[in-house]
Amino acid sequence: MDWIRYTILAGIIGVALVLVNEWTAFKKSQVIPPRVHETRQEVEQDIPGPAPVENHGEELPTATPERSPGVDVAVEDTATGNTVRITSDVLDMEIDLLGGDIVGVSLLEHMASLNSEQAFVLLERDRNRVYVAQSGLIGTNGTDTSSGRPEFTAGKKNYVLDSGSDQLIVDLHFTQENGTRIIKRFTVVRGEYLVNVDYLIDNQSDKPWSATFYAQLKRDSSPDPAAESSSGMGMQPFLGVATMTNEKPYLKMTFDDMEEDPFNTRVDGGWIAMVQHYFISAWIPANPGEYSYSTKVTSAGDNLIRYTGPELQLAAGQSGEIGGQFYAGPKDQYRLKEIAPGLDLTVDYGWLWWIAQPLFWILTHIHKLVGNWGWSIILLTVLVKGVFFHLSAASYRSMAKMRKVAPKMTQVREMYADDKQKQSQEMMALYKKEKVNPLGGCLPILIQMPVFISLYWVLMESVELRHAPWLGWIKDLSSMDPYYILPLIMGASMFFQQKLNPPPPDPTQAKIMQWMPVFFTFFFLWFPAGLVLYWVVNNLLSILQQWIITRRIEAAPD
Repeated sequence: MDWIRYTILAGIIGVALVLVNEWTAFKKSQVIPPRVHETRQEVEQDIPGPAPVENHGEELPTATPERSPGVDVAVEDTATGNTVRITSDVLDMEIDLLGGDIVGVSLLEHMASLNSEQAFVLLERDRNRVYVAQSGLIGTNGTDTSSGRPEFTAGKKNYVLDSGSDQLIVDLHFTQENGTRIIKRFTVVRGEYLVNVDYLIDNQSDKPWSATFYAQLKRDSSPDPAAESSSGMGMQPFLGVATMTNEKPYLKMTFDDMEEDPFNTRVDGGWIAMVQHYFISAWIPANPGEYSYSTKVTSAGDNLIRYTGPELQLAAGQSGEIGGQFYAGPKDQYRLKEIAPGLDLTVDYGWLWWIAQPLFWILTHIHKLVGNWGWSIILLTVLVKGVFFHLSAASYRSMAKMRKVAPKMTQVREMYADDKQKQSQEMMALYKKEKVNPLGGCLPILIQMPVFISLYWVLMESVELRHAPWLGWIKDLSSMDPYYILPLIMGASMFFQQKLNPPPPDPTQAKIMQWMPVFFTFFFLWFPAGLVLYWVVNNLLSILQQWIITRRIEAAPD
């Protein structure tokens, strides 16, 4: 019956391999060096235009279903230096008056690092990184054309949400040659990461006016600053774009995917997002209707995801409004779900989401009671352990019985060492006589693996745990233990628990099992403290339960 031992051993090794595999799948290393964007001259501006341009043959989505495809226009892609700043209680945004693009976003309630007093920068345009949110009007009377982009004017340079106000409205002004007056309006709300971006058009000309609103996110392939790596096994989570289709509520693409297979579709409603660890930016159409979605990697190496909506038509002297909503902030799945269907799926728990979602729900409700994410993880571990209490008990009883009959098993092996077939028959007879299930100690452990992997994803993806302290030296549950105390405790608990299990009769198996706590300790050195905390508490509860059961069975008369 050596195959049973090997099955149990394979299960334990499988846990380690799954952990490493999940860790590797969770990260995507970005090795592309940052580019100096200020030195680019006459490069692709990547604004969809209404008509082909001779020196560009790259087609982009149509402005409206009836019109011909637009293309990127070739204008100088450099900062004008003319910007305005909009500051609320949670957002600090920089708007370029050339085009009215959002070229900088700092999240005032999220620090750049644990001990930093600097706000985390999500969007920026500098020598190291280009990550901006663009929007405009294209089509017959669009402001964004092959000749360039509109230069807006503003009343002042800085706009701040007053302490006594819940809303701040900032208007940028532009007048077209035909007399049409256009206001690009940014509306921010207290406590909100969602910004309304609207175009208010007053057609003062004597002819009909028509244009289409587009919105896009542009980012280079520089590394994700939110993925704080400390070693070769550090975390570089998914970095790319995401959207939805009429068939799929969530579709994500890496930058490599975008280059190899550009995306193009039409969706009723929908949204686009640039996804990184803990934070996203997203454009959401403000009005219902069918929108055209696409991705593109420009010749300059920028990654784009965009949408264009229905055309707005205004008669002479008529006014109208068109625009979208822009989100830049943490991946708060409950708020994202309110903003747009499927947007909460950017908090990606993988294929075990159906287990991870309830775990996160329970974790958040525990946190509401105790107010500390570390204690919340401990209480969640106790609850999970309670759910599997009887299953674990069956496993430990089986192990205890195996431990008790181990001497008899050794005798059978020695007696029939030269006859493997007879040895197997006698082992089966011994199991039947002693009422021992050799797989009883393995299967319950394997059944619990999906729960552990699901919790792994919950702890890795939850922005709520970013920079969240527990106690003492653990200042950030989302980062590794700085003094490796929890991993060492985990390794010691695993070693002690191993002593409660029946010893493998095979010397090779025994040596491998002895080294398992060392291997796991090494893996867990770089794991987030919150995940190691779960494992430590689970081990300690398991040791207590197994020790009690083992003592009872060993004390029972034969």
